[in-house]
This record gives sequence, C-alpha cells and structure tokens, in this order.
Amino acid sequence: MSELRRVKHCIWAAAVLMANAVVALLSAQKNADLVAAQIARIEGPQSPNRQGFDPYTIPEMMKRFHIPGVSVGVVRNFKVQWTKTYGVADVVTNAAVTPETRFQAASISKPVTAFAVLRAVDAGKLSLDENINKYLKNWRVPENEYTQAGVTLRALLSHTSGTGDGFGFPGYNPSAKLPTLEQILDGKPPSSLGPVFWERPPFTAQKYSGGGIEIVQLVLQDVYDKPFAEIMQELVLGPVGMTHSTYEQPLPPAADENAARAHDKDGKAMDAKWHVYPEQAAAGLWTTPTDLAKLGIEVQKALRGESKLLSRGTALEMVAPTGTGPFAIGFAIEKRGEGWYFMHDGSNWGFRADLMMHRLKGYGIAIMTNSDSGGQIITEIEGRVAAADNWDSLDKPVPR
Repeated sequence: MSELRRVKHCIWAAAVLMANAVVALLSAQKNADLVAAQIARIEGPQSPNRQGFDPYTIPEMMKRFHIPGVSVGVVRNFKVQWTKTYGVADVVTNAAVTPETRFQAASISKPVTAFAVLRAVDAGKLSLDENINKYLKNWRVPENEYTQAGVTLRALLSHTSGTGDGFGFPGYNPSAKLPTLEQILDGKPPSSLGPVFWERPPFTAQKYSGGGIEIVQLVLQDVYDKPFAEIMQELVLGPVGMTHSTYEQPLPPAADENAARAHDKDGKAMDAKWHVYPEQAAAGLWTTPTDLAKLGIEVQKALRGESKLLSRGTALEMVAPTGTGPFAIGFAIEKRGEGWYFMHDGSNWGFRADLMMHRLKGYGIAIMTNSDSGGQIITEIEGRVAAADNWDSLDKPVPR
C-alpha cells in the first residue's frame, strides 16, 4: 500500500470511529432523556384520570405516610436501568439516602438464601429431595408422625414442610444476648420465640415458616463448615456482584456507617438504630435495591440459560410452585395482569422492602424503605413504574 493510500485509510478509519462515537453518544443521550422523562412521570403528581394512583408526588407521599427514606432500583432489558433515592437514612443524623445506603431486606433474605442452596445443588453438595437429617451434624429434625417420611430442602424452601411456627422474627436489641441457631430452633433462652415444630406432614399445605428457613441455614453451615455470612458471600453476594450487601449480624461498625436507621410508623427513630437478627437466612440480609436487582437479574438470566452461576434447570425450581400454594423454591410466584412474576417482600423492625421481577421479560423493581409504614409507598411506586414502563399488566383495580 502506497503512503497516500495508507494515509487515506487512516483518515477513513478515524472518521468511522468518530461517527460511531457520535452515534453512541446520541443514543446514550436519548436513553438518558427517556429515563429522565420516565422518572419524572413516576415521582410527579399523578393525573386524576389515572385510576387508582395516589395524586401526590413521592416526597409528598413520604411526608404523608411518615417515611424518612426511600431507595428504588428499576430493571429493564436485564440491566439496572436507573436508581433513585429520596429523603434521609437517619432522622437523628439527617444523613441523606444514597444508592449505597444499606437497608435491612428482612424476609427477602429467604430467596437469596435459596439461591445459595441451588448453587450447592448444582455443585452436587445438596439435593432438594433428600432427607435433611442426612446433612445435619448435631441438631436433628425430631421424629414424629409428621416427619417419619423425611423433611427436604424443597419442602422447607417452599414453606410446605409442615412446620407450624408461622411467625416472623422481632430481632434483638444490639445490647441483648443473642441465641445460637440451635437455641432458636428449640425455642430455648435467650431466644425470644417458641420452638420450630411440626403440625402436619410435608407437602399437605403451605404455611409461611421463618423457622423452616433457619433449618436451611443450619444445613448450609453443617455442609460447608463455615459461618453463614461467609457462605453467602462466597456463593451469592460476591459472584452476583452484590457489593453493598452482607449477612453479618450484628452489622460491623464499618458497614454501619452507611446503614439506614429503623423508624416507626410515625417516622420517628426507634430506641436502637436497628435490631440484630441471628436468624440470618430468614431475616438477616443488609443490602441495597441495586444489589437486590442484580440478584433478580441473575435469576432472569439463569431462566434463559445465560447465567454462569446457576443452571437453567435448577433456576426453574425458583419459579415452579409446589402445587400447595404460591411459593416455589424461595420466591413467591404471582400473575399480575398478563404477566408472571417472581417476588418477595420484607418486613423487619423499622424496615419494609420488596423485590418483584418478571418471569420471562427483563424488567423488575426493588424498593427499600426505613419505616414501619413503608409498604404504602412501595405499592404505589411499583404501580407507577409498571404503568410508565408499559409492563404487561392490567390497570389497578378501581377503588371502592
């Protein structure tokens, strides 16, 4: 090639690169404009013609419902499309909520734990359908008329194991003595609740059981011979990229610097910044909406056979109800309008949260709040996002 031709070729290549860069820049700007317009529709006052929606802005609703802080992460096309935060993480310090502010995920801890179990299933360390006494070292499932056929991880993770505790966990003041996992299961002091017990054979009915998920925690600890927070970091939080998440209880001081405070239904600070949850698998996750969205996206990708962490066949267990209720392995499954979703909400002392992801399409939402009254705004924001982003759902019911 002559020198002149070489120069012309270089000029042409540079022009192509510049044109591509301009196109990419314009596309990014267009997408940013669309997102900004969408956020404005969601957080602004709603038209009276939009049946079922609260007419107030999000900040106005926060004041009305006494919610100090809200954090939102929205998923589209299998990516976190945008995040937005409102208000303060702590009314005592007046620290603003940021995308990195950690909230207690409460019961959303359960499907994240289920993800770890399914990774262990893929690795051949666990089976969903073996008697769990095969894996337990010291504590055992009591033998009685209801457990003689064996209790499995499938039953525990779908709340169909026959356990009768049916309670959530109130947590403990940071100054209180914490029970061991075995004391929690046996209902012995200093546990504040009764024991996990069986009231029917597995798979005969579905009854929500935090105690059942704590048995799952013990299975993982016995099989991996490590602290639960370490197991979850290695199997889920690290590989998924949940960089602002931890199952450590109590929350370490360094992580607490960027953690939200618990507030009551009037938006007032509680008598402690937060409660401690030694029931880690069921209620102990500290995280952000962005990190929860990443977990939801990983499940969505796994269902398409595109995950490096979970096989498609195993992921399908997370969206296949047992037949005795809405729960599959970890997630609840629900049809809203014309769309099927996997989801879970969370309710800890002073915190409310929700994660909802479409079963097939690449969209979803995670919302976290630091108030006992946070559920009211979570429902409203989810509806607004679904409407603004044209999710395949029907209109909200007409108020009576």
